[in-house]
Amino acid sequence: MSALTKAKGFKKSKTGTYLSIGTTAFGALGVIKQAKKARYEHDTLRLIDAVVSAAAIATGVALLLRELKRIGDDDVLLG
Repeated sequence: MSALTKAKGFKKSKTGTYLSIGTTAFGALGVIKQAKKARYEHDTLRLIDAVVSAAAIATGVALLLRELKRIGDDDVLLG
């Protein structure tokens, strides 16, 4: 099995999905910081960018949670 095949398998594993959720949540901290700075500086364009980024993060987390549920449903031991 090649390293690329192993990497793709890890990405679709529970551990890989949890890691992706954590990484995405960590990215949310930067968006929060950006939004606070934009509000303090009254920078509407940066605030809009932060809101759009937050929506993308929320969508990404929702997709990852759906993937995690799918992985759990495929697990024979979980029923």
